[in-house]
Amino acid sequence: MAVIWHNEAEVKLLARLLRAEAEGEGILGMLLVGNVGVNRVRAKCLDFVNITTITKMVFQRPGGFESTLYSYFYQAARQSEIRLARRVINGERFVPATRALWFYAAGKTSCRAQWFGQWNSGRYKSHCFYAPVVSENCY
Repeated sequence: MAVIWHNEAEVKLLARLLRAEAEGEGILGMLLVGNVGVNRVRAKCLDFVNITTITKMVFQRPGGFESTLYSYFYQAARQSEIRLARRVINGERFVPATRALWFYAAGKTSCRAQWFGQWNSGRYKSHCFYAPVVSENCY
């Protein structure tokens, strides 16, 4: 059962985001990015109070996803990424993005312990993930 409201266009939109942000990170990397996206829709705190749909999450400004600024994001969703998008929409969660609201690609450098006041929840390949502190009451 879905943990956030969505329509078919939004499933495809999330699938495009997964590919554009993390295709080079493989299936798990794309699922982790999907977790961050779903978490942003579910969160009721910080920069995400008014993020109530997948569309608002994907195109949030400021603080949204950089990949939406490039043409690769605008290619049609593929069935493989659509299946991954459905998995995270249906509530599958993966460490280290279980509660994460942010990530960035660190490349070969170490992840910062904190990023904008939030603690590092882990790393997967080149992406560093950050979850809100408990006192933020996001969930």
